[in-house]
Amino acid sequence: MDKELLAMLICPLCKGKLKYHREAAELACRYDGLAYPIRDGIPVMLPEEARVMDVDEKLHASPGRVGDS
Repeated sequence: MDKELLAMLICPLCKGKLKYHREAAELACRYDGLAYPIRDGIPVMLPEEARVMDVDEKLHASPGRVGDS
């Protein structure tokens, strides 16, 4: 995915930053708990097309998380 395009994309709901997950081919918003798919290299930024992230995914993406002990 093009870095310049990634830098311009924001969550359509909260206007927050998105985290790119290359392996899953999606852009995740930890605030709304949604993961937007990337299909054929094109981000699908429609909330109705987004996957709802589970609690573990949201906690793992949290910026204040401390490593496992």
